[in-house]
Amino acid sequence: MIAFVNGAVAALTPNLAVIEVGGVGMAVHCTPNTIAGLRVGEQARLATSLVVREDSLTLYGFADDDERQVFELLQTASGVGPRVAQAMLGVHTPDALRVAFASGDAKALTAVPGIGPKGAQKLLLELKGKLGAPAPVVGAQRAAASGPAPWTEQLTAALIGLGYASREAEEAVVAVTPQAEAAIAAGGSAPVPQLLRAALQSLNRAR
Repeated sequence: MIAFVNGAVAALTPNLAVIEVGGVGMAVHCTPNTIAGLRVGEQARLATSLVVREDSLTLYGFADDDERQVFELLQTASGVGPRVAQAMLGVHTPDALRVAFASGDAKALTAVPGIGPKGAQKLLLELKGKLGAPAPVVGAQRAAASGPAPWTEQLTAALIGLGYASREAEEAVVAVTPQAEAAIAAGGSAPVPQLLRAALQSLNRAR
């Protein structure tokens, strides 16, 4: 098993980072949140999980060991493969998922693309208690909760990480804000991966 990769970031896409390790470029599949913390040319250390199939070897990367552990635990549920597990971490932090499973919040799970109401209820039954208890919300976390919408920060950071200027990133965030607000008004959360794709499309049209 490849537990982590450590090296210079050679390239970035919305869901893939290429990390140079010993002269070899390792393609690592990441969530937009993880991509947002990377910069081409800078050193990075990603916790990783290697998924082996008959016809492929796929490396998934995470900001820390906790994300990787949750990624692997999510896959112990029937019907949850690496893509769905990564999509869940693309929408929710590990602690947000712990809160959802502890409280039986099916609506939070249906905010993940590909998970419907029945699937959410099934996951709640299978995974309740398996992810552990969420960290208590204290001090700075409460202050952060009252700050700007997390999805705007995530999206802006992801676009800047992909090489766009701050002004371009801000304009793209404004362009997709109606889409995000519609998702939130429907009772879900802002789907960062889809918003990132829409933001990139708006930037490409503007060029």
